[in-house]
Amino acid sequence: MKKEPILSVKDLSVSFQMYDNGLEKYDLKVISNLTLDVRPGEIVAIAGSSGSGKSLLAHAVMGLLPENASRSGEISYKGKVLSQKEKEALRGKEMALVPQSVSYLDPLMKVGTQVRGRKADKEIIKAQREIFRRFHLDEKTEQLYPFQLSGGMARRVLVSTAVLSGAEVIIADEPTPGLDLEMALEALKIFRELSDEGKAVILITHDIDLAFHIADRIAVFYAGTTVEIAAAKDFLEGVDALRHPYSKALWKALPQNGFEPIPGFQPYAKYLPKGCLFSPRCPHKTKECEENIPMREVRGGYVRCIHAD
Repeated sequence: MKKEPILSVKDLSVSFQMYDNGLEKYDLKVISNLTLDVRPGEIVAIAGSSGSGKSLLAHAVMGLLPENASRSGEISYKGKVLSQKEKEALRGKEMALVPQSVSYLDPLMKVGTQVRGRKADKEIIKAQREIFRRFHLDEKTEQLYPFQLSGGMARRVLVSTAVLSGAEVIIADEPTPGLDLEMALEALKIFRELSDEGKAVILITHDIDLAFHIADRIAVFYAGTTVEIAAAKDFLEGVDALRHPYSKALWKALPQNGFEPIPGFQPYAKYLPKGCLFSPRCPHKTKECEENIPMREVRGGYVRCIHAD
């Protein structure tokens, strides 16, 4: 029996209040009608190019959007739609973020204290040292400040903090850049172990090839929206198992699949096309693609394309 989602995002849109050269105010929509969910015991990888809305989704879920942002749609945890205050209450407790930037570490606090908290008992200290051991961080690292860490060490500390939080939902935003292959694989192994223990993991990554092998499902983002959600095995089976033209193009662009580039470029948020956001680059574009395109179920996955079958 399929478990109910622990975290659901439904029709999320995010806009930023901006000013043009004439100081006229306008709203720049950077996420449009984005939908996603993750279940206990599952890893959902989010793949897409830079600027597709991956990190903004993480910030919206955690309640970390800046003051000039406005949001519509629903973000639900355990079936309850969350307010900003409820997100803040859950942050670091039931929902944890591995941020993309290592600047999230407190520069004035030793990393050991940051990872395990100020009032850690013997069990937490033991668990923290075991995580550090797996990441090849010795006990001396606990006494260091963030500025004394290399980029790779800081990344491992951030992952350790999320793991030790005991959170039910972990959002890992590009957790492997700066890590050598051994440590990157160890981080992914730990996320898999957490998932197998019943935690829900959202893995945001540029490395779609990596996502195939660690995730249960993959959500493909393009220009601030979800264009396909599919089982990871569909990407392993090949291009014909996929549904959206952009997902197929990503698959073909991988080195082992011919390294075939995608003509054109992802549109800037201020100049989005009508209807399907991928349509200017799509070989299957028709007049109908200029209409609103909802997500629909096709062959066991979900796709935002009227031509998918």
